[in-house]
Amino acid sequence: MDGTAPERIEVTSPYGAMKASDKLFVCLTAVFVSCLLLGDVIGGKTVGTPLGPISVGVIPFPVTFLLTDVVNDFYGRRGARFLTLVGFAMALLAYVVLQLATWLSPHESTYFTQAEFAKIFGGSAQLFVASMIAYLVSQFLDIQVFQFWKALTESRHLWLRATGSTLLSQVVDTVTINLIFWMWTASVDPTSFLGKMTPADRYGWIFAKIGREYGIKVVVAILLTPAVYAIHAFVVRVMRIEPAAAERRERR
Repeated sequence: MDGTAPERIEVTSPYGAMKASDKLFVCLTAVFVSCLLLGDVIGGKTVGTPLGPISVGVIPFPVTFLLTDVVNDFYGRRGARFLTLVGFAMALLAYVVLQLATWLSPHESTYFTQAEFAKIFGGSAQLFVASMIAYLVSQFLDIQVFQFWKALTESRHLWLRATGSTLLSQVVDTVTINLIFWMWTASVDPTSFLGKMTPADRYGWIFAKIGREYGIKVVVAILLTPAVYAIHAFVVRVMRIEPAAAERRERR
């Protein structure tokens, strides 16, 4: 031994190597998935409004579109698509787990009865399929429209690309989920209140519901515009992260 002290090697953990933009993406994804899953779980409850009954799912769902726009602005089209696919995968996982939990027989010490648990968490295949189709179509449309306006305005007018893309995608989301779910439900159960209606009355009821829910979503989207600016300003000024450049054409 020559008496020389051994060289000290510093080991950096993967977390320590993460940049601020990486950590921000993780946080945005976590909030996005939470709101998406909460909207699915609580969506079966309706509350009265001056316009008629609406689902309480309208509380967390608008946040998902807000966060999609934030991710789209700072991480580009590919980042927003990845966020969308992660949300879809987690919704699918949650559905499988909830179905398994509903299928298992309860013990006598259970807090929820089997019927209560199944009614709250069991869900239906029709609702899940309808919501996931609506989710994917509306999310990918929102991403494309956002980038279109961002490129057209050369990254100016944040309110235009955020609110404009959300309003259009919300039309598709609201129409898709209501048409698929309620028409499917009526065909599966002809004895239900929709199943007993004539086709004209059925479509009238569905589109009245669509108009009511979309009107509320429009108001919520407009009210969330200041939140978009606040998040944008916080990320740029406090976290020192700049938005991604406008994408004039999709990158490969």
